[in-house]
Amino acid sequence: MALVRAQQEVAYSPVSRATLQDHVLERLRELIQNGGIEPGRTVTVQSLAEAFGVSAMPVREAMHRLVAEKALTVVAGRSVGIPPLTVDRLEDLRRVRVEVESTATKWAARSISSADMDHLEGLLHEMHLAGVDNDRSRYLPANRDFHFTIYRAAGSATLLSIIESLWLQIGPYINLLTKSENWEPSALAHVALHAALRARNPTAASRAVQSDIDGAAKALSRVLAAPAPHGSASARST
Repeated sequence: MALVRAQQEVAYSPVSRATLQDHVLERLRELIQNGGIEPGRTVTVQSLAEAFGVSAMPVREAMHRLVAEKALTVVAGRSVGIPPLTVDRLEDLRRVRVEVESTATKWAARSISSADMDHLEGLLHEMHLAGVDNDRSRYLPANRDFHFTIYRAAGSATLLSIIESLWLQIGPYINLLTKSENWEPSALAHVALHAALRARNPTAASRAVQSDIDGAAKALSRVLAAPAPHGSASARST
């Protein structure tokens, strides 16, 4: 899949000065995971510093960490973007996600609280409404909250950190999928996952999350295999 590179304006609220470096890193992770930096576009240290209302230094340090984690890649000079996704890299991420996220889901099925289950039910409703309205800005955060409510319930900070790293790498591409490509199949997997967790059934819950991951990977494979739009092979900058 050929992608056009263009400078992207970042609309984001300033961050608190307290524990500044951690705040900037967390905001940047959130921006990546929620589709705020799209594949094929670049952002600069200066544009992010201005968007966050901070100096360039904490932004630069956060970028260095995210480049090391393969969530970002240096494009040119002080610009960074989302690393390109190949078919091989997609399959590698899919295999690892299935193993790690299935394990977290099994653990969560044994310990998830009633409050978390109620929260998941509310998120299912939110994703349904977002799907009806084809509203990506509502669907994507709700989808991430749904999954990470489950993964946090597994009770392992180590496992959660691994999953967060995987989502940073694959999330920007999953965020590009449309309702027709992935949201509707994913909704069925989410309903099955919620029911399995409610029944305290680790095996069924694991199958549901694997179905969700596999479905997204298949949809992305079709996107990667599709011919690139005419003229998209050359980079643009603004």
